[in-house]
Parts: sequence; structure tokens; C-alpha cells
Amino acid sequence: MSYSSPMTPPTSDDESGLTRRRPNPVDQLDPAYSPPHTPEAIPSKSRSETQNGVHPIKPTMQASDRHIPDNYVTHTISTQKYLPPITWKNLIYNIQWISFLALTVTPSLAIYGICSTDWNTKTAIWSVVYYFITGLGITAGYHRLWAHRAYNAGLPLQYLLAVAGAGAVEGSIKWWSRGHRAHHRYTDTELDPYSAHKGFFYSHVGWMLVKPRGKIGVADVSDLSRNKVVRWQHKNYIPLILFMGFIFPTLVAGLGWGDWRGGFFFAGAARLCFVHHSTFCVNSLAHWLGEQPFDNKHTPRDHMITAFCTIGEGYHNFHHQFPMDFRNAIKWFQYDPTKWFIWTASQLGMATHLKRFPDNEVKKGQYTMKLQLLKEQADELKWPKSSNDLPVISWDDFKAEAKERSLVAIHGFIHDCSSFNEDHPGGAHLIKRAIGTDATTAFFGGVYDHSNAAHNLLAMMRVGILDGGMEVEHLKKRPASTSSSLTASPVSSAASDDIQSLPDDEDFRLDQTQLNSQGPKPKAPFGQPQAVVADRWTLSVPPSEKLRIVQTVPEMRPGLFTGKSAGRLERATKADVGGEVDELIGEAEA
Repeated sequence: MSYSSPMTPPTSDDESGLTRRRPNPVDQLDPAYSPPHTPEAIPSKSRSETQNGVHPIKPTMQASDRHIPDNYVTHTISTQKYLPPITWKNLIYNIQWISFLALTVTPSLAIYGICSTDWNTKTAIWSVVYYFITGLGITAGYHRLWAHRAYNAGLPLQYLLAVAGAGAVEGSIKWWSRGHRAHHRYTDTELDPYSAHKGFFYSHVGWMLVKPRGKIGVADVSDLSRNKVVRWQHKNYIPLILFMGFIFPTLVAGLGWGDWRGGFFFAGAARLCFVHHSTFCVNSLAHWLGEQPFDNKHTPRDHMITAFCTIGEGYHNFHHQFPMDFRNAIKWFQYDPTKWFIWTASQLGMATHLKRFPDNEVKKGQYTMKLQLLKEQADELKWPKSSNDLPVISWDDFKAEAKERSLVAIHGFIHDCSSFNEDHPGGAHLIKRAIGTDATTAFFGGVYDHSNAAHNLLAMMRVGILDGGMEVEHLKKRPASTSSSLTASPVSSAASDDIQSLPDDEDFRLDQTQLNSQGPKPKAPFGQPQAVVADRWTLSVPPSEKLRIVQTVPEMRPGLFTGKSAGRLERATKADVGGEVDELIGEAEA
């Protein structure tokens, strides 16, 4: 037997009154990635139907939302007329009596039956089994098959789910799916039929007890109008809910082991109450309890408790992000019996085309939320001052002020370690001997390769930036006006640099007495002093703030320098920059 998809109209004229026009272009796609087939059809009248005076159903073939404007949501919310607020005076006129009676009489019968009926273990087991049968009719049928088209089902499975769903007494497939599609499209807005922003009680049952104040948003269900199972259930809904809701569970218990009364009150009324509120929890509890690991733009959340209450529909944050995925829980240990039922049906050949969102896209959502969480946590922490907020200090000023407090230069930054001297794990003597010196080599493994925690703690002690990033002879010879005090605001030294007073080659060399056995340190970059100079002692960058090392070169134009100045500029730039600057120097000399 071949199985049709849930949205495929019958091909026999005698059976449905529909004839194929032409295959839909979507049929040409790879079946593994195709949505359920929805070939176009046109109504036709059979001779027997015309003679009997019975007219075939003419399903709507065009989408009901095909003409909505781009600003439909905001325009509709701002322009539609709302009913007046509900008060005690007008409450009785705003009650939806059919839903009200179904949601009040049924639990009343259940309470009465539980209190007046003897306990029967077989009936209790049958009530639980029938709870899952009718619950799966909603979760696997109404929800994932028809509302979201997450997989294709053959006719036997479609009829089974349609009948089981009717036993849950929650409306027909078409009515239920229309409201649920509107809920997904307009989540948390005034057009959402059971918006969580209107309160827990309203999203749970309130929206069914009273008339809505405004119209809910438009949602297309024309595809369901083409499905003969959906049409059959919609047409015969009243007898189906009476039989599947109360008569069938009573017959099983009565004919099976003689417990007619228990079958009606336990497997019928009490079971129906649990199924109702299990589904209602998806609209209320799943928008209130749990975490949001995929998106926090709207209210849906994931939680194991909700999953247990709703036959696997509790991972609602995932579902709202990936609604056409046949799964609700993506991890093997998460509770989702609906997913297991659909997978089992596919193994038996009763379901096909189970849709799964690509794992890469699912992980993107998780990664985005993790980054956002880390950002929120980072904003609560105290971080070191930015290098842009610290003053630039000359070597001489650093040495002078280090005589009064414990200042140590490490990695281009000047740190005040006065409050940490006695708490240093290696002893205060190691800090005291580094006061007034560049201790970069010792800190980065020369004496001890410090941990990330040490790097982060050290960064909190920053009070300034060492001009040039290290002890540099030509910077020491500059006038004192080019440096700033540790308590002054940052001053750029680029403006005070004069090309006419560039030092000779000897001035660019480091004082060899400052070098150790590992060889000479590199020169400071030409031009504006940098906060950090990369050298062989810099084994890593502090984890709390990675500093980008950029060599800046003054803008030079051909013909700007001549004679001795150009020659001295050439010697300076060739030693530090090279490449592109050499070409500019050549043009200047020409």
C-alpha cells in the first residue's frame, strides 16, 4: 500500500471529487528536503453526486494571507477596534459558553466519579494508556503533522491521529491548527490568540473562557482544506468527540473487565481533564518556566517539567526557533515521547520525510545565546582601565616616582603594586627588587610563568603607560614637557616630534647596559610611542586585554624633505620600518 502525505488530495475522482491539474514545482525537489506535497487541484462534480443532490466540497486553493501588507501586524494592532474591557457587569455577556461548559462540567464529573467509584487497577492502567493515545493525537497529529508539517504520514496513520485527537476534545484539526499557526506568527503580540503577556491564567484557559477583545492575526490553512482526512474529521467532529471522548473508553473498560462506571469517570472524564491541561501547559507553562538556550526575543522556554506535563512538548524555546523540526527535544536523554512515536512510525513505513533543522544552524542559536550570557556576566565584573584612559609616562618620571611608591613596569604598562607587596605568593622581596625597573622578562617566565589570574590581577594595578614601551635612550633625552605625570591626563607625544631634530643613528640604539644575555631588545617604533612593544621577552599577551601592536609612520609626501633632513629620515625609517617607507624616501630624494 502506498501512503499519501497529510496534505496530498486523493487522486481518485470518485473518492474525493478532485482532479489533478499539474504537478507542483516542489515535487521536483529532493524528497528529503521537500515540504509535504500540495499539488494543485480543481473541484469536479461526479455524476452520482449531482444526481443525489450532494455537492462536493470546494476547498479554498488560495492562501488567505496572500494580500496582507508588509506592515500588517503594526497596522492591524493600531487600527482594529477592540471590545470594551471585561468587568463584573458585562462578564456574563462575554463568556464563550461552549468552551466554558466543556472546561467546567468535565472536571466536575471527574471529581464526582473519583469520589463515588471504586478503584480498579485495570481501569487506572487503561486511563493512563488512553491518556497517551489521545495526547499523541494532539502532539504528533494536530501539532507536528498538520499545524507544522514536520513530517508526512500515510492515510492509516492520519486517520488514527485524527480519531485519537478527537478524543482529546480540543476542536477540529483545522480550527486547532489555524489558531496555533497564528500563535507562532504573532507570538507575544495582540494578534496572538493566547499571548503569554496577558498573564498565565489567560494563556492557559482564559482565552477560551471569554471572548477575545480583538481579532487574532490571519493565518493560512488552505493546505488543510485540501486534505480529505482533515475535511472528514471537521465534518464529523461532534459525533467523533462524543464517541472517542466518552463512549469508546467506557466500552473498553466495560466489555473488557466489567467496570462500566470506572471507564466513564476515570478513562473518560478524569483522563480528559488531564489531556486538556497537558495541552494548555504548552501555551502557559512553556512560556513561563525554564531557560532560553536558543533565543530570548520571545517568551518560549525549555524545561524538563513542562516536557513531562505535555508528552514531550516542553522544550518550547527550541520549537519556536525551529517549528518544522519533527523533534522537540534534540538530546537523547530529553523526554519527548512524541518524537519517539514519529520515529517509530517512520521505521514501520507509516511516516516519511521527517524534517530536521541542520545541526549547524541549531548550534548557531545556542552559540549566540551563550555569547550573550557571557557578555551579561562580563558587564557585571570590574575590568582594568583602557590604555586610552592612562597617561603616557617617560622613563625618567617613572624612575623618579618609583622612589615614593612601588611602581613596576611590565609589558609597557606601569603598575602600582603597593597594596600587593605583602600578599605576593613569592614573597614581597621579589616585588621590591623590581620597583623602578622593567620586570617584563621576570614576569613572563624569567622567574615565574604567571597564571591567567596573575595577569588579570596585575592589569587592575595599571596606573600609566611607559613612553616607548620600555627604557629607550632617545626618549630619555627628550624635554620633560613631553611626559605626563601619573596623575595627569594622557598626552600624545606625536605632536611634539619634529623631523628637523631627529637623533642620529646612535640615539636610536638601546643602552647595552639594559640588555641581558638573551641579546638586544628591538627599538621602539618610529614616531608616536607605543604602549606595548613586541620583543622576545613577551611570551604572551595578558588574557584580560589583548593589545594590538601597530607601528605608526608619519605621513610623508614627495618633496617635503631635502638635504640632511631627508638623509637622517632615511636612516631612521630604514632601521624601523622598511618596505613602503623606503619607496617614499626614494621619491622624496628624487
